[in-house]
Amino acid sequence: MRLLPVLLLALVQGIAEFLPISSSGHLALLGRFLGPGATGEGVLIEVVLHLGTLCSVLVFYRTDLSRLLSGLSRGAADAWRLLLLLALASIPAAAVGLIFEDGIESAFSSPLLVAVLLGINGVILLVSGLLRGRAPGGSGPGLRHAVAGGLAQAVAILPGISRSGSTISAMTASGMAQTDAARFSFLMSIPAVAGAGLLEARGIASLDQADIPVALAGFALSFLAGCASLRLLIGMLGRNRLWVFGVYCLVASVAATAVILTGG
Repeated sequence: MRLLPVLLLALVQGIAEFLPISSSGHLALLGRFLGPGATGEGVLIEVVLHLGTLCSVLVFYRTDLSRLLSGLSRGAADAWRLLLLLALASIPAAAVGLIFEDGIESAFSSPLLVAVLLGINGVILLVSGLLRGRAPGGSGPGLRHAVAGGLAQAVAILPGISRSGSTISAMTASGMAQTDAARFSFLMSIPAVAGAGLLEARGIASLDQADIPVALAGFALSFLAGCASLRLLIGMLGRNRLWVFGVYCLVASVAATAVILTGG
């Protein structure tokens, strides 16, 4: 396992996991440009990097998680309501992942499709910015918001479609306050990423001893970059600035498509 490619992937994962530019799309395209076998244990290192960004969410929203766990232990109705809404929002993505597993894996192996989907993600962010500019304040999480976020998360299984961007956009379009939508979106990501990590836990344990320091370095960098990108995104919410990432995704999509089609 080579250190520099792993650190590059870790940096991209940490930044793109929370900013609405699709970490899966960027990792797929970066893997294509780095070439096969650049990092050695490809699937395993991606799981390690995702666990790093999962820890970013746990640290960043530690107060919300502590409040939720405390409320659940006391039988507080609002805590149980939030847990049920999170569970409901997780169902569509789980169902799509199980039913269309082979098709989704094929999408990850098609760089051109990933580049096109990245452009579609840019359009989603631009349209969301226009709608958000005309929308009233918004409210906290409710049933329609959980359904909207869950459906968006299911679509975001495709590489190139940002999970954070699509879920926040869908929930704000359904009337949820943008900062509350971000909080709910990232709380939704915890069971999905943790579940994937548990499924690959045995594989992580089988890493060669020589690769463990490299994997740990990647984990640490993805965690730190994730914390920084989370702070940046939360600072931008409420000011209707997500359209900036839409422009970036369109430019990146055009550039990646041109490179792929010209054989670069």
